[in-house]
Amino acid sequence: MIDAFLFDIGNVLLRFDFALALQKLADESEVHDPAVVLRRIESVKEAYEDGRIDRAEFLRATRAVLRYRGTDAAFIAAWEDIFEPNAPMLALVERLHGRWPLYLLSNTSDIHRDYVFRRYPVFARFTAGTYSYAARTSKPGAEIYHHAIREHGLDPARTFFIDDLLPNIETARALGFRAHHYHHERHAALEKELAALGV
Repeated sequence: MIDAFLFDIGNVLLRFDFALALQKLADESEVHDPAVVLRRIESVKEAYEDGRIDRAEFLRATRAVLRYRGTDAAFIAAWEDIFEPNAPMLALVERLHGRWPLYLLSNTSDIHRDYVFRRYPVFARFTAGTYSYAARTSKPGAEIYHHAIREHGLDPARTFFIDDLLPNIETARALGFRAHHYHHERHAALEKELAALGV
């Protein structure tokens, strides 16, 4: 029996492509190759998403390593604009809403969390969420799952977790969650599994 659902955001509810942001940053930097931009900022990005640095330090550090010439507002606008809705999943959320509590579990930053809640009304359907930047730990480490369990009063055995990355699924299963390894091209497989559970 399922008592609650726990959703990842990126490549589950919303598809994303960081290449869009990287090109915009490259256009305003001394580093012109988007792939090099990513290599230069990867460790800073991870520290930001893990809550080890805040937004101001993230902006300051990325500006320094890229010699970024744009404004902070332009950087944030570029960093935000990487998402597109995954329509079948958003339709599923609408069907589940009001029948089960819905929660989020995402490796993300406050920039992206704030943006998706502002931009996509579907996020109002969720009761609450656990985010790596706030929890100061990230998937696939077990601690962020324990954080979600405590914060939302979840029983893993009765919680259905959906994520696109196999290491995250493996941790969830090891902790007793029902978990589905999701890909947007195989959405029907998720619907089939839920139907078998009476959802």
